[in-house]
Amino acid sequence: MDIFKQKESNVMSYAKHFPVTFTQAKGCWLYTQDETAYLDFLSGAGALNYGHNNAILKQALLDYIDKDGLTHGLDLHSEAKADFLSAMQRYILAPRQFDYKVQFTGPTGTNAVEAAMKLARKVTGRHTIVSFTNGFHGCTYGALSVTGNSHHRGGAGMDLNGVTRLPYDGYADVNGLGLFETMLADASSGLDKPAAVILETVQGEGGLNVASNSWLQRLEKLCKSNDILLIVDDIQAGCGRTGTFFSFEPADITPDIVTLSKSIGGYGLPLAIVLYKPQYDVWEPGEHNGTFRGNNHAFVTGAKALEAYWKNDEFSQHINARSEQVAKTIDQHLKNYRGLFIAHKGRGLMQGIECESGEAAERITEQCFKQGLVIETAGPEDEVIKFFCPLTISEAELAQGLSIFTRAVAHIAPKLMKKAS
Repeated sequence: MDIFKQKESNVMSYAKHFPVTFTQAKGCWLYTQDETAYLDFLSGAGALNYGHNNAILKQALLDYIDKDGLTHGLDLHSEAKADFLSAMQRYILAPRQFDYKVQFTGPTGTNAVEAAMKLARKVTGRHTIVSFTNGFHGCTYGALSVTGNSHHRGGAGMDLNGVTRLPYDGYADVNGLGLFETMLADASSGLDKPAAVILETVQGEGGLNVASNSWLQRLEKLCKSNDILLIVDDIQAGCGRTGTFFSFEPADITPDIVTLSKSIGGYGLPLAIVLYKPQYDVWEPGEHNGTFRGNNHAFVTGAKALEAYWKNDEFSQHINARSEQVAKTIDQHLKNYRGLFIAHKGRGLMQGIECESGEAAERITEQCFKQGLVIETAGPEDEVIKFFCPLTISEAELAQGLSIFTRAVAHIAPKLMKKAS
């Protein structure tokens, strides 16, 4: 529509890749003004793990609104907040034997990261944060400082300080943790002892790189022995995206601080929280605040999502079954199109296939869109095609989306491989 060209900032990005106007959405489907249907393998970049307009969550929200439940309340106590905290404790924290305090920050993931970093600095009295290559943590100044992507960092307009960057697990075959350990032990290394280490266990925007369980365990041990706080940014990889509620559960580690946003609100409503061990709850009242740190509508849908999907392991089993479905398709394409596809990335319903170039990935995703599939790319050169459907997707719907991908590849591959030769 002309109004978008006339009035919307050039900073928008997704609409440039998917240039249609959407009017409705349900489950894993998006619908345009002319009633064209698209399968959604984008999922609000992880904000819609339970799908669009999830019927269970929508009814809970409608009931709450109908009785004039509190909409906005700063950090006042509310029934909705109590229900959310109770659901977090009952369905998530207690079964995993996690003893975390819950902080409600501004409603975006980057604000949760800012709060986590500020808290770590306040607790330790140290200022340096260690982050990793290809990490992405947000675009406000603090979160941006620990983000690796030069495109995002270049928009800062100022120096981004207070950070030491290390190689992530598998990065260029460099033993990053060995280097970290050696430098911490050497008084002449020039490395100031950091307040915290921050990482994603599966790097979303960085290309679906996965940290091994042994690497995560070694990192946790290293942090503990040096009195360094371990922050896991689970904003994109959490809330079931990798198969378990927290992405770090398979590694059997307990981070000092965890950030959550995106799907923690259940319905796509903005909400962000920081979890941390009780001994680190050293904030003065109002020391980190925000007008919208109490989204009661998100409390309602977030609590309902926890109750509906995480009271037992059935949902995890569903996610793992759908994950295997995606993995089979990716592995088959790696065999069928050697040279065009390089590697299988990610885990859970956060998987991708690495293409030989960003151009190849773009051509394939463009063809997917023409055939009715919304799917994006990730990685330093946008070279990874990212399968990111709602976790609630059915086996048949997922098969339909994977079939579109297969047809798109078959259409584009001959042209790409001919060009490469």
